[in-house]
Order: sequence, then C-alpha cells, then structure tokens
Amino acid sequence: MADHRIIIEMGMGNDLHGQDYTKAAARAIEDAIRHSTLPIFESTGLDHAIMQVAVTVGVQDPERVDAEYLTSLLPRGKATVTVTKGGLNVNNPETGETAVIATAAVEAFLPDQTGKWRLA
Repeated sequence: MADHRIIIEMGMGNDLHGQDYTKAAARAIEDAIRHSTLPIFESTGLDHAIMQVAVTVGVQDPERVDAEYLTSLLPRGKATVTVTKGGLNVNNPETGETAVIATAAVEAFLPDQTGKWRLA
C-alpha cells in the first residue's frame, strides 16, 4: 500500500542582502519545520527512519539552490528536496540590491499503519 501523508507545513524565508537562494530556501524550510511537531513517533513507538520527507522549495532562480545541502539540514526521515520556480525577488531601485524570498512545503509520509496501533 502507498505511504500516507501525515503532515504538510508551509514556510517562508528570505535573504535580504546577499541574493543567496540557498540561504533563503533553508530559512523557508526551517520556518515550516518550526511550525510542527510529530508526537506520533513517541505515541506509537515508530522509528523516524521509516518516514519519507518531501520538500518543495520555490525561488525565482532554482538553478542557484543547493538541494543536496538543503536535504542535509532535514533532521528526520528519508528526505528529498525539489526546487522549482516560485518565490519572489524584490528589487530595490535605490541600491540595486535584490531581496530573495523563498517558499517551502514540507510533507511527511508514513507507510500504511492500518491495524498496527491504536490510540488509548
């Protein structure tokens, strides 16, 4: 049976002065993760290693993101990071700087748990 999505969190991150797309993406992922907790592991005794984590990051210049580095930042499960066009660049006409804004969706999946445990 297919894995079941147990959580999806969204986040936003930016790099205001360095035009560092990877930094903005990392901050977006961190923002999403900070908004969630997965007590299901402690409640059921499941191992975090069985969890699949799928991250989608949107930035204006996807080629400038180090997806492998972002994958290494994820604390649990087997992670994949996909980078796509999205997010937003905001140019400052007075300084010529570009603020990079990234968005992220972090999804976690578990194998089907039907009949394997029950909440008391």
